[in-house]
Amino acid sequence: MKFYNIFIKYRLPLGVVSLIGAILVTIFSGFWPSLALYIIAVLCIFTHFFIGPLRLIQEFLEEGDFDGAEKILNGIKYPNLLYKPIQSVYYTLKGNIAMTKQDFDSAEKHMKKSLSLGSPMKEAEGANKLQLGMMAMQKGNMKEGESLIRQALKAGIADKESAALANLQMCQIMMQKRAFRSAKDFFRRAKAQKATTQQVVDQIMQIEKYISRMPG
Repeated sequence: MKFYNIFIKYRLPLGVVSLIGAILVTIFSGFWPSLALYIIAVLCIFTHFFIGPLRLIQEFLEEGDFDGAEKILNGIKYPNLLYKPIQSVYYTLKGNIAMTKQDFDSAEKHMKKSLSLGSPMKEAEGANKLQLGMMAMQKGNMKEGESLIRQALKAGIADKESAALANLQMCQIMMQKRAFRSAKDFFRRAKAQKATTQQVVDQIMQIEKYISRMPG
């Protein structure tokens, strides 16, 4: 695994060196002796631009090193050459890192780009739409926010804390619309997630104080 990560890190220089070597061997000894070097060069250069180094980011994310992850992302000079599902992950990661920096405009741009490419996983699609929905709500765009959060719940949100948060947000939207039956339904779904994050638990406790008194 470690060797594979080292290979990914130095894949492009290896490909360039192999290509130069292949050309030199071709000049002095002919094409066939250089064939293996050409194959190595093509594989290294092609996979560098088509697949990219996103695998290297996993270790940084697990350690919470967002600066290290961002450095690798910034090293991808031609993201449009990436395989489409990988390109989608690239923009999702860019959006998540922008969120950690409170750069909501950049986060929104990257998330929308990721969704336009089609998410390789339904869960990732749901998470992206939830973040976009929450950002829309913060900007006061209630209609777009509600639509995106509904889409997020429909796509599925794997993380229980985020799923609870999405249902709580929909509960509050329904309460504002005086659609009390729907509000109670979303509240039940939020509680069913059994969230443990203090922020989510506090919201559930606050809403629970008066939701039972609502009609419907």
